[in-house]
This record gives sequence, structure tokens and C-alpha cells, in this order.
Amino acid sequence: MSISFVIKNMLEINKTYNENCLSTMAKMSDQFIDLTVTSPPYDNLRTYNGYSFDFENISKELFRVTKNAGIVVWIVNDQTINGGKSGNSFRQVLHFQDIGFLIHDVMIWQKICPFQHKNRYIQAFEYMFVLSKGRRKIANLICDRKNKWAGTQIHGTERQVNGEIKNLSTVQKSKKVKEFGSRFNIWDIPPEKNNKTGHPAVFSERIAGDHIITWTNSGDLVYDPFMGSGTTAKMCVLLKRNYIGSEISKEYCDIIEERINNT
Repeated sequence: MSISFVIKNMLEINKTYNENCLSTMAKMSDQFIDLTVTSPPYDNLRTYNGYSFDFENISKELFRVTKNAGIVVWIVNDQTINGGKSGNSFRQVLHFQDIGFLIHDVMIWQKICPFQHKNRYIQAFEYMFVLSKGRRKIANLICDRKNKWAGTQIHGTERQVNGEIKNLSTVQKSKKVKEFGSRFNIWDIPPEKNNKTGHPAVFSERIAGDHIITWTNSGDLVYDPFMGSGTTAKMCVLLKRNYIGSEISKEYCDIIEERINNT
């Protein structure tokens, strides 16, 4: 084992570091993290104690520290500026693609915002960009969608490699429609109410938890470069995953420590 590898990995697991995430990732070796799941402080929608982030260098470091076939879940939205959406979410995901990530999926977190605009429909979603470092072959897909045709013979058609179209009932003779199928990539999950943490935008526990379940296994290492109120850490504890977090605000680190101690 090289000296540089030892120095790079002098990180305590299951801890949030009170520092810029670039400082934390600088201590990580290449291909160190199984999953990053985060909701960064996008645009200028909130100040987060005055912190702004260096997106291009952060994205570059995320690519370096992510394992092959590892995943980054990047949950963002756009600010409305001078009557139009900023479009920064699209710029960011295309930049991730430019530096080597695959856009594995573009998911939607559907949630209801109570604020009605005068000239546009109610904002009801955020983007969840699922980025993979190399091709992702398997995942622990959550199957909680009730199938209307459960128990019946699989039917429909499927185009074969040679171009022929065959009935699925012929190709998959013994298979029946399962009672529950995997979710669609639009997740209808309301944001948590009664925020008592003191953080201005608490990350949804169900969103963080369901992504952790989907993209990791027990004992894997999850990173959140913008730990905020500590939701990712809390869900890792509950789901028996390891975590590392970065949070530049000492006030928010205190919130994280309290949440973890109460988990």
C-alpha cells in the first residue's frame, strides 16, 4: 500500500467535517465513495449562512472520488430571475456529462408547493439527476407500485434482436405479472412538515433514504458534500450504511450532531 493512499484516506468514517467539501474530498483517494446523494445550495434561493460553492471543481472531485459504477444523485431546481428560469440545473448536468459521468436517469421529485404564482402554474417538482461513473448494471429498485394485472399472464409484444415482433405471452410462457412493480421515475413524496431543526431547507428523509436503498448495499459508503441538517447521515445510520459529510457552517454541524445523537 502506497504512502499517498494512506494519507489520502485519513478520514474518520461516520463523521461530518466542518469544512468546505473540497477540503474533505482532497483527503479521499480515487474511487472512494459508493454513492453521493445531496441537494446543493442551488442558485441564490437561500443563503445557507452566506456559503456559495465552486461547482466546477466540486463536480471534478466528485468524479474522481466516485467508484466505478458508483452513483451521484444531484437534486436541484432553478431560480426565477427577471421573469425566467435560470436553467442552471441543465447546465450542471451537462457539465457532469462533459467530465465523464453518464446521465443514468433524469428523475422528478414531485412535491406540492403552496405558493401560487400570478403568471405560471404552481411549482410542483425538483430534478433528481442520477449520474453514474461508468455503466450501472444493477440496483435495488423499490417495488411498491401496485400492478393492476397482478397474477395474470404477461402479455404485449417485444421486438427481438432480428427485428421480429413476438408476443410476450409466447416468449415468457410461465411468467405472471407480479403484485408489485418497480416505481416510475417520478416520485410523489411530499416534503416533511414541522421543521424543528433550525435549518432553512431540511432535506427529505424519504428521498434521501430511498436513494440510499436503491443505489447502495449495507456497509457501503455514502457522501453528502452539503450535509445541511444531516438528513443523509441520519438515513445512513438507520439503513446501516456508512457516511461522510461536509458542512461548512458550524451552526449546521451542531444541528447534525444533535440529530444523529437522537437517531
